[in-house]
Amino acid sequence: MENFTPVSGAIGGAMIGLAAAILLHGSGRIAGISGILGGLLGAGGKDTWWRLVFILGLVGGALAVGFADPATAAITIEASWPVLVLAGLLVGFGTRLGNGCTSGHGVCGLARLSQRSIVATAVFFAVAAATVFVMRHVMGGGA
Repeated sequence: MENFTPVSGAIGGAMIGLAAAILLHGSGRIAGISGILGGLLGAGGKDTWWRLVFILGLVGGALAVGFADPATAAITIEASWPVLVLAGLLVGFGTRLGNGCTSGHGVCGLARLSQRSIVATAVFFAVAAATVFVMRHVMGGGA
């Protein structure tokens, strides 16, 4: 594994968990990114402010890391634009179908022992594994 970084992964995971716990205990809200973003696009009134700050914090945090250590932000995407657009649409469809995303179900739902989130997260992982298998071994797209 060339990108095995357990320390930074553990620190990042702890920070995500802490942020989710603060949001849940501070406001009673679940830190599901698709729900926060979807609510921002359709929200009005007092709900807009915290959602906007949350999304800006996600983007700002990623930009700050990229500026602090440009090597961490250096990624190569080998897929074509049509494949990326199709993948994005499928992720959006799956998020809507699953009534949430991996952050809402996988981080927050599992921590609350939500049966719906346990099933949703198991399905997310199974579909991800099947997709990787098909893309790499059936279609021959990558190592």
